Amino acid sequence: MSDAYLVDARKLAAGGAALVVGLGVAGLFVWMTPRAAARETRAACDGLRSEQTNPALGAIPAVAPDFEAQDHTGKMVRLSDFRGKVVLINFWASWCNVCKAEKPSFSNMTEEMAQDDFVVLSLASNHAWSDVRKILPRGAPFRVLLDPPADIGRPGPLDDDNLGAIAQAWGVKAVPDSFLIDKKGNVRMYMMNKRDWDTAVAETCLQALIDE
Repeated sequence: MSDAYLVDARKLAAGGAALVVGLGVAGLFVWMTPRAAARETRAACDGLRSEQTNPALGAIPAVAPDFEAQDHTGKMVRLSDFRGKVVLINFWASWCNVCKAEKPSFSNMTEEMAQDDFVVLSLASNHAWSDVRKILPRGAPFRVLLDPPADIGRPGPLDDDNLGAIAQAWGVKAVPDSFLIDKKGNVRMYMMNKRDWDTAVAETCLQALIDE
């Protein structure tokens, strides 16, 4: 009777020790998981961003300047209308071949990540909607706004005057350029040139800001 009791006690002790070790490992895993996720997010965002400063905004993060631009229905849209949402702004133009190459992945990302607290705006440095429709004949999943240049000449990629007034006010020197704005209205990332928007890296970074 006594021997059986001792065996059971030893088993119980061993089981308890295993349980403690298991809980310790589980606790360590729980402790490490958020940190691993944070490292993954930082790496994703570092791979997406290109610059920590902007000619007009200065050091990033910075307060996003408000603007007003026309959509395809003639409605004037303000950036401040979307306060409380994460906003991705992409400056482009119909005459920009790199912009055209970027549009498929930009569209895919928008379709995959569409949600109430994420807004994608695409500001076209064009004089007329007819130019935009040549590039987006079937429309787009993102919201397109017209950002006409101040000049009245033929748009072309070699002249800064061909960039829209809003683009120039935001320090854009060439298109495409993109800006990621948080829910408080601060520019958190400035991205020069094209990106592969539908990659896991890009979407991880965007989702992290949406989840803040």
